[in-house]
Amino acid sequence: MTDTTTSALDNLASEDRTFPPSPEFAAQANVDASIYAEADADRVAFWGERAKRLTWAEPFEQVLDWSDAPFAKWFVGGKLNVAVNCLDRHVEAGLGDRVAYHFEGEPDGDRSSVTYRELTERVCQAANVLEGLGVQAGDRVAIYMPMILETVVAMLACARIGAPHTVVFGGFSADALATRILDCDARVVLTADGGWRKGAEVPLKPVVDEALERCPDVRTTVVVKRTGSDVAMVDGRDLWWHDTVDVAERTHEAQAFDAEHPLYVMYTSGTTGKPKGILHTSAGYLLGTSWTQWEVFDLKPETDVYWTAADIGWVTGHSYVVYGPLANATTSVIYEGAPDAPHKGRWWEIVERYGVSILYCAPTAIRTFMKWGADIPAKYDLSSLRIIGSVGEPINPEAYVWYREHIGSGRTPVVDTWWQTETGSLMISPLPGVTAGKPGAAMKALPGIGADVVDDAGNSVPDGSGGYLVLTEPWPSMLRTIWGDPERYRETYWSRFPGKYFAGDGAKKDADGDLWLLGRVDDVMNVAGHRLSTTEIESALVANPKVAEAAVVGASDETTGQAVVAFVILRGEAGDGGPEVATELREWVAKQIGKIARPRQILVVAELPKTRSGKIMRRLLRDVAENRPVGDVTTLADTTVMDTIRGGMATAAPED
Repeated sequence: MTDTTTSALDNLASEDRTFPPSPEFAAQANVDASIYAEADADRVAFWGERAKRLTWAEPFEQVLDWSDAPFAKWFVGGKLNVAVNCLDRHVEAGLGDRVAYHFEGEPDGDRSSVTYRELTERVCQAANVLEGLGVQAGDRVAIYMPMILETVVAMLACARIGAPHTVVFGGFSADALATRILDCDARVVLTADGGWRKGAEVPLKPVVDEALERCPDVRTTVVVKRTGSDVAMVDGRDLWWHDTVDVAERTHEAQAFDAEHPLYVMYTSGTTGKPKGILHTSAGYLLGTSWTQWEVFDLKPETDVYWTAADIGWVTGHSYVVYGPLANATTSVIYEGAPDAPHKGRWWEIVERYGVSILYCAPTAIRTFMKWGADIPAKYDLSSLRIIGSVGEPINPEAYVWYREHIGSGRTPVVDTWWQTETGSLMISPLPGVTAGKPGAAMKALPGIGADVVDDAGNSVPDGSGGYLVLTEPWPSMLRTIWGDPERYRETYWSRFPGKYFAGDGAKKDADGDLWLLGRVDDVMNVAGHRLSTTEIESALVANPKVAEAAVVGASDETTGQAVVAFVILRGEAGDGGPEVATELREWVAKQIGKIARPRQILVVAELPKTRSGKIMRRLLRDVAENRPVGDVTTLADTTVMDTIRGGMATAAPED
């Protein structure tokens, strides 16, 4: 066992399986192994060369100014317009008739497609309306909308006129919405009457009305009629989208903005309780998203149909539903609803209908599909898929293999990616035409990105050891600051390891030097002096053929300081598992990892507490394991799930 006095995290699990790209795939791939050497030779020059993929109104004079670190300036002196790079230039290049998005609403038969020419015209209409409402470059606009095409239009209209947007996820409460509107001082809100989720309407306009009781400076809201439900409209403040945007002039002359002009503010949770407004600017962010989409997904925009199955309200939606794909003239899919609405084959029906060739989704979704059974996707033609990816949290090896076998037909490369709201674009990932994929490993930093795993003192750990994941060099799509709080930016991300970016994730290097993400450092448990990652224990549990999904937390223990408590969902064919399942799974973990990781308690549950983006809220499970009052559940997809879990916990005795 590793001596934990010198190691940040014990490195227990291992993986020997690898999946190299086929010779045929490697031969047609967008990049080959030489790109790493090019980037290593001169990282700044590498990004300067990549920046030629953007259309500049004025050329940049300097690739990177890092003189005021950690406050970066990329492509100094250059000017461009983000919306022009996403739309107008493609129309001018003769691609106006290419489909930009296939939209699939949740209600059966609700689908449409929009071309690049049509999308450009709609964005121009919205830009004209925003300017008519007095929105100027630099003014913030709040967007609180469902997964519909108008949300993309709203974002790009803001980008077109230089008004930074803040998109607030449509599942957030009125209080959360008001907090974000006030923090960035937005005066205009774009919203909808509601959206559809699992056959029911999710009301949005009433939430906006409640939020605006605290936001007296908001002067206008523009409302899309999506569900057709009756909503209150305030005279002098509220306007219908169809009465304004849909009838506006279809042309708009865009101006160029500085490369560092603010593009958007996205709020993410903070340890102090106050959300952090992550600021992304224009050129570097657009370059990071467009380049990594092309590089990591081996994008062929002439033939691929690309689907990032994430909500636009999260950074994955910003970067890989909107900005990256549109900058690359991609044909994408947008789906409004849930994976099981109205049936559990809905995703695969969509893949078959549109011939989706690249699918990017969260490991939690993959594990849910595992739970439902491989017989469901087997009913659909998924042969169009040639790249499948995962995002959001580490993917356990068994889910990786299931995804490759049952969704990728045993031949499709899996790109397991690591990045964050703060990084803006992908940082660590296999390259599908270069890398021999390893189940559960994010592999290595992408070309032009510096990453390392360090110990408590900030020293690089040797292969086979665990520690803290840091980024060692600035990168184009990096956050520039926390909105209105530069000192919090410095303290949060750059103070733990001076000169290195650290945002709280644990990682390990395996014997080959490949990187494995171990989840948030906050989720690390200290069991009898051993610092164990919840991710590794969860992976061991899901490797059991009875287990579809697992979440592990640490709970106080008089003997060991902390003990492992596991919540598991069984696969459909396992039934309820019977009373012996807890004992079986405890011994399974001990065999897979070691006795030190054996859970003290295992509880079989029907569902785990997840946000609508699919992330497991382990802090709520820690509350249950510690017998504390359960914290805020407003962001859960199902707010009743914690009552069921707590009830089950009360009747489940700990193991000896």
